[in-house]
Amino acid sequence: MAYFSTGQDAIERSGKILADVVSALLLLAFAIAFFGWLGGTVAFLLLEGGLLAVEYVLPGDDGDAAAVVR
Repeated sequence: MAYFSTGQDAIERSGKILADVVSALLLLAFAIAFFGWLGGTVAFLLLEGGLLAVEYVLPGDDGDAAAVVR
């Protein structure tokens, strides 16, 4: 799935990147608060990896899912 759709302008793209960075930092802070430094970092990496994998597999507005085999 493309990160940006063709209909987004520069302001929407910047806002999307900023929202993703803030969300990731918030998730990292919660993970460290609940699991400590080492466990929180590992939990954060697993969570972000899972979120990126789901984002890659889901179909976008422009067509089929990225992982579709034809």
